[in-house]
Amino acid sequence: MNIATLRLDIVSAEKEIFSGDTEMIFVTGEMGELGIAPGHSQLLTTLRPGYVRAVLPNKEEEVFYISGGMLEVQPYVVSVLADTAMRAADIDEAAALAAKEHAEKALAGKISAIDLAKATAEIAEISAQIRAVQRLKKRARGERS
Repeated sequence: MNIATLRLDIVSAEKEIFSGDTEMIFVTGEMGELGIAPGHSQLLTTLRPGYVRAVLPNKEEEVFYISGGMLEVQPYVVSVLADTAMRAADIDEAAALAAKEHAEKALAGKISAIDLAKATAEIAEISAQIRAVQRLKKRARGERS
């Protein structure tokens, strides 16, 4: 690692998903979007379901879905600890869209408050997976955001 990069480690409850040098990291923290560059101030925050975007030294991007978790930032090391994490390329977009539709139908029916909360959380998580896949596709088309 050199001064122009920072180390990113993404770990789920099951395994390490990514460990490598990056030039910039984008993630959704509890209070909003974060952009993290080398030398960033120390930070510890919770993460909302969404995607982590890592700009690699070769200017390519890696996109990951996380179900939420914790983010620890040191000046040259960033750790993402998530219950569930996966590469956006590994997400089955059609299955995620079908699951979202199923959860939305459950919301439309008569359900208990507990089921309502579960369905709402499920929709949020699936929507985050879909956004990660869409971000990956956008990058593949050469679009910037």
